Amino acid sequence: MTNKSIIFFDIDGTLLNHDKELPFSTKESIFKLKDLGHEVAIATGRAPFMFEDLRRELDINTFVSYNGQYVMLKGEVLYTNPLNISSLEKLTGAALHNNHPVVFMDHEDMKANVPEHVYIKESIDTLKIGKLPAHDPHYYKGRDLYQSLLFCPEGEEKQYEQEFLDFDFVRWHPVSVDVLPKGGSKAKGIEKIVEKLGIPPERQYAFGDGLNDMEMLTTIRNSVAMGNGEEKVKSVAKYITKSVEEDGILYGLQLVGLL
Repeated sequence: MTNKSIIFFDIDGTLLNHDKELPFSTKESIFKLKDLGHEVAIATGRAPFMFEDLRRELDINTFVSYNGQYVMLKGEVLYTNPLNISSLEKLTGAALHNNHPVVFMDHEDMKANVPEHVYIKESIDTLKIGKLPAHDPHYYKGRDLYQSLLFCPEGEEKQYEQEFLDFDFVRWHPVSVDVLPKGGSKAKGIEKIVEKLGIPPERQYAFGDGLNDMEMLTTIRNSVAMGNGEEKVKSVAKYITKSVEEDGILYGLQLVGLL
């Protein structure tokens, strides 16, 4: 079709509700978009192994994961942006001194640098992925890592932000922060996909709700913030839809004229 659009969806708080359930109206809307010939993609902070079931359920094989650091287009790796391992090793040492655990993440798995910690369980349990990271303090060696998780109470990440300039720190939970390559974002990953597909800005759409969606919603011309999203997120979006529990995806797609 000549007017094919591409629509990027965040997962948590956007496709999935608070209980990590996919509303029926959302699933139905995704398949309607595909029937109309549009490209549907996911843009998430999650690791690829954290949303395999969702990709299968929605038959989606194009995605931006790790907030832009690991990008797949139609089942093929399109772009990767790994962390600086030398800087990560230093960060891990500093975090260990502060009793702040770290989780190392590649495209296949995640491992913690401590055997167990209440912050790790408390935050990762909210994702409802059915697993916690095993203990392997040396998992960062000899492999590409696309994101790490630093576990500390709100505000305590400031000390790392000042010292480790190779990284961006994005909070996603009261006791957990994403550690990303400096300047990496969902928007950068999306850029790789739309360039490859040749889809112009006026036919690019994005839905999100969290702080890690800010750059995506600022960059994408047709941006939609969920009604349950943070106020800062809503302030940068072109449109605001209803909450995920109120059929927000369906309403938002109707709002922008795609359905």
